[in-house]
Amino acid sequence: MKSVVYSQPGLPLQDPQSLYDADLPKPSPGARDLLVEVKAIAVNPVDTKIRASRGGDQPQVLGWDAVGIVREVGEQVTLFQPGDEVFYAGAIDRPGCYSEFHLVDERIVGRKPSSLDAASAAALPLTSITAWELLFDRLRLEENGGQGQHLLIIGAAGGVGSILVQLARQLTGLTVIATASRAHTQAWVKDLGAHLVIDHSSPLATQLSAHGVEAVDHVISLTHTDTYLEQLIEVLRPQGQLALIDDPAQLDVVPLKRKSLSLHWELMFTRSLYQTPDMIKQHQLLSRISEMVDSGVLKTTLGEHFGTINASNLKRAHAVIESGKAKGKIVLEGF
Repeated sequence: MKSVVYSQPGLPLQDPQSLYDADLPKPSPGARDLLVEVKAIAVNPVDTKIRASRGGDQPQVLGWDAVGIVREVGEQVTLFQPGDEVFYAGAIDRPGCYSEFHLVDERIVGRKPSSLDAASAAALPLTSITAWELLFDRLRLEENGGQGQHLLIIGAAGGVGSILVQLARQLTGLTVIATASRAHTQAWVKDLGAHLVIDHSSPLATQLSAHGVEAVDHVISLTHTDTYLEQLIEVLRPQGQLALIDDPAQLDVVPLKRKSLSLHWELMFTRSLYQTPDMIKQHQLLSRISEMVDSGVLKTTLGEHFGTINASNLKRAHAVIESGKAKGKIVLEGF
């Protein structure tokens, strides 16, 4: 099967071996696996982080956002059957989806939104799971709750932020404050439903105060948390909550104590990594996302379509992700 792979970690994208086209054996499904014929994929920051840090004796396949058609099922599969159109983010401890065929556990798979084409649907799984778990599992907010409270989202124009703004606006009573630093990304998050958009390259407290917001109840930081931490502590209300998804080199959390602030880390791969008893929740929440898309409540966060799935186009996508200037999600389609 056609695949895009690498072996040696940390190579610059100019190196021919950083990502290259290869032919790999077609895999066979385990007991709870689906064998999916991949139709479209999206590129995430985790792809570039793994490429930089993890290698192996055999070619490594990246990719944790896919849309495709189920072609075979394992003997214990009950949720899907051959011919079903699905979307999912996969598991970080298994080969990724930069390949024509891909294995994934049925418990972390949802039915593709019928109203979207493959490329548009590929933009949604990983970020939707991350955003949903941030709101409802980590911060323990309740649907239709949060009236009178403020949520500040740092770096809201990226993949996770683009769906997080929508979920917070549609499913909670929170006032959603998003940050973005460029005119077109500010317009993007405003269009997605943010009540207020401010610039994270300028002092946060000053901008919030100018809009009559003296403190926020919740902060979700999606990028450069170590850079903004002092400001985030400043704008959080006493006994507020801070959640993050990025990987700061170091993070001094002692200053959170004075305000009794709580810290929450989110990794959407945790359930699949540890085969948690509630792993099927990711199937359930993806199914909910699919329903919300088909009913017009949510829209795709596709930012750019980079063409066919091959090494050359994936290198371009990785370069944009590494620049930190992506708007929404980058997708590729077909082999």
